[in-house]
Amino acid sequence: MNNKEDFFNQIRNGNVAAVEKLLESNMELLESTDERGSTPLILCTYYEHEKIAELLLEKGAKIDSKDSSGNTALMGVCFKGFTSIAKLLIGAGANVNQTNAMGATCLIYAATFNRIEIAQLLIENGVDTSTKDARGNTALDHAKMQGIKPLIELLEAKGL
Repeated sequence: MNNKEDFFNQIRNGNVAAVEKLLESNMELLESTDERGSTPLILCTYYEHEKIAELLLEKGAKIDSKDSSGNTALMGVCFKGFTSIAKLLIGAGANVNQTNAMGATCLIYAATFNRIEIAQLLIENGVDTSTKDARGNTALDHAKMQGIKPLIELLEAKGL
């Protein structure tokens, strides 16, 4: 097994010590990508491995790197609903207004997948609530399409 493949497998498995050891032997792994175009930071956050995310950020991982679909680590946790990792990434300076290839944002993901706590966190951290995706829909539009009353109320209260 090559070093890069082993590195990404250790991230998937949540093995912090192995990830740290592999990084020590090859720091280029920090910004490498897997077969899906995910960076180590994107991958570990997708699997909810917060300790690995902390390690990668300490080592200087680029927080707003995108995968092959244009999603960042923060977008992934907004989709998945991992609030504590969202707090970690925002605290480390992640761009809350980043868009992907389809124009989706962190807030649009939070609204679409009923992640009210993350939507509130994004709003508290200055997210642009008016951004529209490639189909012309805002986060409020997505919340309405899903019929998610608490999110609709939250977003309407922000003056949309």
